[in-house]
Amino acid sequence: MVTIAGALIAAALSAAPPVPSASAAYVASETQDDRLDLSTAHAQWIDAGTVVVPREMASGSATSAALVYDRDGGIAVGDGELDGAEHQLRLRATSLSDAQKARFPHLSDYAAFTVDRGGRSRVREALTGQVLFAQSGDEALVTATGVQTQGVLDDLYGAKATRAALGPVFKAGSVTLSVWAPTAHDVELELGEAGSADTATVRMRRDRASGVWSATGPASAWRGKAYRYQVEVWAPSVQKVVTNKVTDPYSLALTADSERSLVVDLGDRALAPAGWTTLRKPRAVAMKDAQIQELHIRDLSVEDTTSAHPGTYRAFTEQHSDGSEHLRELARSGTSYVHLLPAFDIVTIAEKRADQATPDCDLGALPGDSDKQQECVMKAAPADAYNWGYDPYHYTVPEGSYASDPDGTARTVEFREMVQSLNEDGLRVVMDVVYNHTAGSGQAKTSVLDKIVPGYYQRLLADGSVATSTCCANTAPENAMMGKLVVDSVLTWAKAYKVDGFRFDLMGHHPKANIMAVRKALDALTTSKDGVDGKSIILYGEGWNFGEIADDARFVQATQKNMAGTGIATFNDRSRDAVRGGSPFDADPGVQGFASGLFTDPNDSEANGTPAEQKERLLHYQDLIKVGLSGNLADYEFTDSTGRRVRGSQVDYNGAPAGYADAPGDALAYADAHDNETLYDTLAFKLPVATSTADRARMQVVAMATALLSQGPALSQAGSDLLRSKSLDRNSYDSGDWFNAIHWDCGAGNGFARGLPPATDNEDKWSYAKPLLASVPVPGCSDIEGASAAYQDLLKLRTDEAAFHLADSGHVQKELSFPLSGAGETAGVITMRLGDLVVVFNATAAPQQQVVKEAEGIDYRLHPVQADGTDDVVKESSFTAGSGTFTVPARTVAVFTR
Repeated sequence: MVTIAGALIAAALSAAPPVPSASAAYVASETQDDRLDLSTAHAQWIDAGTVVVPREMASGSATSAALVYDRDGGIAVGDGELDGAEHQLRLRATSLSDAQKARFPHLSDYAAFTVDRGGRSRVREALTGQVLFAQSGDEALVTATGVQTQGVLDDLYGAKATRAALGPVFKAGSVTLSVWAPTAHDVELELGEAGSADTATVRMRRDRASGVWSATGPASAWRGKAYRYQVEVWAPSVQKVVTNKVTDPYSLALTADSERSLVVDLGDRALAPAGWTTLRKPRAVAMKDAQIQELHIRDLSVEDTTSAHPGTYRAFTEQHSDGSEHLRELARSGTSYVHLLPAFDIVTIAEKRADQATPDCDLGALPGDSDKQQECVMKAAPADAYNWGYDPYHYTVPEGSYASDPDGTARTVEFREMVQSLNEDGLRVVMDVVYNHTAGSGQAKTSVLDKIVPGYYQRLLADGSVATSTCCANTAPENAMMGKLVVDSVLTWAKAYKVDGFRFDLMGHHPKANIMAVRKALDALTTSKDGVDGKSIILYGEGWNFGEIADDARFVQATQKNMAGTGIATFNDRSRDAVRGGSPFDADPGVQGFASGLFTDPNDSEANGTPAEQKERLLHYQDLIKVGLSGNLADYEFTDSTGRRVRGSQVDYNGAPAGYADAPGDALAYADAHDNETLYDTLAFKLPVATSTADRARMQVVAMATALLSQGPALSQAGSDLLRSKSLDRNSYDSGDWFNAIHWDCGAGNGFARGLPPATDNEDKWSYAKPLLASVPVPGCSDIEGASAAYQDLLKLRTDEAAFHLADSGHVQKELSFPLSGAGETAGVITMRLGDLVVVFNATAAPQQQVVKEAEGIDYRLHPVQADGTDDVVKESSFTAGSGTFTVPARTVAVFTR
């Protein structure tokens, strides 16, 4: 073992100029031991020639600096020296170029060092082991920290690696398996029969330029084989060289519970259902016109007694189950897409039915406000068959628990059967994808990416720890190969599974450039070449701005404001909050909004404030909803509730601009989704307790209509038209079938009063929930069926009327107005003129008359779809031409036409 003392480092770089001294604040909070903590990685190697460290770490007293490294690790600090290091790359202080600052904006204030040119030939060697940044001065080691290497790996390998075909690739009778592992000491292929412990080891060849390891064999012999990679690599998380047996990040098929990858060709005819290659899709629907039902695969059928395949992909193929029939009914009314919650391979569900737990209680016999249901459900939850699925394992393989057999390729065939059946029912399919985090990192059992290229695929914080702002181990799509994985995976789902759209979970954690790369790659797909029209595939996602990348700290994010004008939509939380009231995170869930009785039908919550405060807030909510009805356009001009002429971007939303869209299609309107309480449950918390079930149903339709009748796309949670409840559960990701299943048969209720929701995420609201679950009646069939029929009437109307499908902001400005906006507008009522239509949203508990002078003498009448529909209340709406008066019953949305 060799000791590199301060004297040796000083001799190596005696000419290096000093770096700025540490800040007083840093000096006050840091000790010498903190500067010599090798378990952290404060230094970042951003390209082959440049290393940066926080200025606080770059000691002003240091006279030299170096990267010290060892292939096998073992470097340690002892008695103020680095012990066990035999190799180094000399560094000298420099400054970052403008291009480097633009590439790494979060590092622009770091102290920079350049790698001595004489050592550049050893950079690839250094990256295969432990690497430390070290400084010394006056014969003593003053700084030693680990080094993050994502930037230099991209610099050295990215150009060629991003063009490599990874995973199994079949060609001319052979199959090649390839994995990117540029820092690995060795990679071998473990190959064997599925279900057998007997395996053979195949050597893999490393391509020096790309860092890709490959092995090729005969397709006839390797097809269907199970495989893993044996990767020998330095792992910073455990500070040693490890040999990981790990599945393929580019897996296309798996054995049960993701134990091994399978060598499969998704082009095999045996994996295609009958009619797959000639599948005729429903008419393409542009993002701006999309009407989307968000649905969890298991929720569709698990409690549907008419389903022969409950909880599985095959439930979607059943022509006569209640769930499938309702989806077809929605399709006939105008729903264009079913958005499936994550259906890729996930971590938290045991895939074999024999391994899945179920609650061992008689849940239905317990009182509606009992805490025993959740206790029993949560006891089984760690091993049950339920999870939303936002915990990725393998991004490009269907989840096995939804298949009839999780072992092998049944999941491939049955996922395709599901897509095929939905398409034949008139519905296109959106897949919820979660590339922003992984379920595990480092040496965790469920870690895949980090076991192959440690420290690369996960986004690291300044100290080298893995960022977890998304909930779990964040990925770094800003890095070339993680960005490539996102694009490659999406393309596989589009081409091999004919998925019609993608919803990106926490899309704001992706660089805008990454999402635009997905768009570009999809646009290049053609029916003749690839079997799908890529330009017809829609994209949308959560454009939230938070975490370590907030406010474009590291790159231009795919956030709401940044995605405007791209045709890729982001969820519009502005209208959602205005319609529901408050925020999903309010401590008191009784905060009311436009569709939950604020000011016009107040509850007893003190959080709503005085009547004057309620009215002021309600009128502001109405302005937010008006902006939403425009498509949430930033430049849409209208008169707000105070009488001012404003643009959408000038309306305040918690300190941010309400309007951020450039065109219809940039913002996705919704009143509820899988996150937070269902719309029915939100209204249960907010409407006065005495509100009848009939009136609750009507308010549900009013709330849904604010999204449905807006410009641009709209999404609703499946079952919302049926007043779906999760018994007030605000985060049902792991709450089992009992709280999540959709009840298509109205005789079974709507899911309300099935017990207090799980304590983990709801106990702080139990004091509000318990009296409601005990006293608010469960809606009956007339309420449920009436709400669905009224919603579907509005859906048909929206689909058929061209005025709801305006092409651009100019047309919206011309055709859309709010003639009664201003200081005298009615609180709780929004009147919208849209071309030849007038829409009145009456969220109040009383009939309302809206006098529109511009309508005098015009022959308006209730739209035929509503006039001939099943909602007798809306039929009471009327128009008096002589005075231009529209009369609309309480809790009703009426559409009038000339």
